[in-house]
Amino acid sequence: MLAAFAVMGAGAGEMPGTKDGRWHYLGGDSHHTRYSPAAQIDAENFEDLEEAWIWDGASFNAQSGRSTPSYIDGVLYTVAGPRRHVVALDPANGELLWSYREPHTFRHEYSMRKDYGKGVAYSEVDGRGVIYMVSPGFFLTALDAKTGRPLEGFGGKVPIEGFPETGVVDMLADLGHPFDPYDGIDLKKGYITSSSPPIVVGDVIVVGNSAEQGYNQSRIENIPGDILAYDKRTGKFLWKFNVLPGPGEFGHETWENDAWKWTGDISSWAPLSADQERGIVYIPTNGATVDFYGGFRPGDNLFSTSLIALDVKTGKRLWHYQLVHHDIWNYDTPTAPVLMDVEIDGKTVPIVAQATKQSFVFAFNRVTGEPLWPIEERPVPASLVAGEQLAETQPFPTKPAPFDIQGLSEDDLIDFTPQLRAKAVEALKDFQLGPLFHPPLHRDNDLGYVAAMWCPGDNGGANIYAPAAADPETGVFFVPSRSDCTSRILAPGEERDGMLELPTGETIADYAVLRATGVRNIDGLPMFKPPYARITAIDMKTGEHVWQIPTGETPDVVLEHPDLKGKDIPNTGTPLHAPMLVTKTLVMYTSLRSDGTPALFAVDKATGEQIGVVEIEDRAFYGNMTYVHGGRQYVVLQTGPKLTVLALPED
Repeated sequence: MLAAFAVMGAGAGEMPGTKDGRWHYLGGDSHHTRYSPAAQIDAENFEDLEEAWIWDGASFNAQSGRSTPSYIDGVLYTVAGPRRHVVALDPANGELLWSYREPHTFRHEYSMRKDYGKGVAYSEVDGRGVIYMVSPGFFLTALDAKTGRPLEGFGGKVPIEGFPETGVVDMLADLGHPFDPYDGIDLKKGYITSSSPPIVVGDVIVVGNSAEQGYNQSRIENIPGDILAYDKRTGKFLWKFNVLPGPGEFGHETWENDAWKWTGDISSWAPLSADQERGIVYIPTNGATVDFYGGFRPGDNLFSTSLIALDVKTGKRLWHYQLVHHDIWNYDTPTAPVLMDVEIDGKTVPIVAQATKQSFVFAFNRVTGEPLWPIEERPVPASLVAGEQLAETQPFPTKPAPFDIQGLSEDDLIDFTPQLRAKAVEALKDFQLGPLFHPPLHRDNDLGYVAAMWCPGDNGGANIYAPAAADPETGVFFVPSRSDCTSRILAPGEERDGMLELPTGETIADYAVLRATGVRNIDGLPMFKPPYARITAIDMKTGEHVWQIPTGETPDVVLEHPDLKGKDIPNTGTPLHAPMLVTKTLVMYTSLRSDGTPALFAVDKATGEQIGVVEIEDRAFYGNMTYVHGGRQYVVLQTGPKLTVLALPED
């Protein structure tokens, strides 16, 4: 499972990251710490923050709020809308400086990740700043950072009307599957798109991808989400890493039934991280097709739901660790790996920490792949679904301790009153409960259950809605999470609502898919004991939790519930993932106040003690960021189609 290689320095240092108030990468720096040393905003003045400006992406038809801007050389860069326009903004007032739009294609139109673009990548070519963007149609575009014009000498002419003569690479050509330039890959064979930006490591652009997700799966055939790399100057294709290994490749034996020939996914839809000095890129991967059933693909299925370290010059695997064997829980690795250098037993250790939906943090020496603390293979339940062959064991880190709920039992249910507990038990009597890695059930099962309930579920634990962050100065890792369970039931594909319809009018539904069902609330209250969502601070020098706090405030639906009148209810938190960033002294995160008003909260990063609250107009999503421009520190929140920017009063 683990292979370690000697790593030579790449000779390319880290771009400025967040030094001097910058924010050069999606995660601030290439280590994806989401940390800035900016200190103008502190505990004394946090509640003086006010709205500095708002940029509304409505003219670009933007709806999602997942794009984190980059602040580079006095300009903000981001993407917006389903066409994934690249926009450059004045950081002082949000004025549009330039924009670029890719011409229309059907392969873009079909993408279920159109409006999920998370940002851009940046590097310099011969002293000139260059912005790189991967589109829903899976084109890689390089733009002059000052003008927004496609970069001369990069890529080649795309044979589609409207595309520029230069500046674009059609990456489908390098995946090795038949495709039409306008329509893309035949949807009967597979599908690929993108939601996260590439990352530039030295002179190499590394590109991840996204595939058909569990809520829209309708076939067992797909193409693998192989990782691609290109020269940052010319766009020349450099290498491809096969995430689904073929004959003779490491891990091929983990694919039985010849499934490697015709199934796929295993995309890296979460963002990538990199060790610039050593020339290593870290790839977090998704599960294999399909998300909730794998009877047709027996075996552990490398490199699905894994963390992979690749040599950026060659694309060769340096090491890997599979976080879930034969994943059928949709436990895709949801956030970027986070890199730090920490002192352990008197030695400086380069580490990588990966937060997961299972509510685990997997921690490794990022050079050798050796776990910082033992990871045990422990027995897990078998599946009762005909044909399904689950792994007999799954990996459990011994440190750090889990940061959120794992599995579900009666002890985890609401207990404000005995009556509410009894109602919760009654509501769940038709569902099979169990520990972590509790497998799904099929409809009309012999046990008579409506469904199995597994926890964390699709939206539990750590997730893309709120990436983890870190303080590289102290070695503390901060993980936002939410308590959540999933209960779905296997049913024939042809009964699925909204099956995939091809341009020909045909539908694809040749295998089992899942329908959602279940229980979330008891008399309008969350079914779990609080807190419903939290941030956990973990000292990566020791693997111990430093503090854990509820995020947001107790909702009025709890405070004003007739069964709870007169009861002293501690802060339960709001049942939402909390996007955040870390500064010199603060952790800033977004959530809701008791009455549902969106707000930016600040806590002391050393203790978790709340510093203050600033109300905002709209709920914030994904990852907050901060930058310093003209001597003024700004905080940017992704509020749906808008960017809401806060700063201290100018005087």
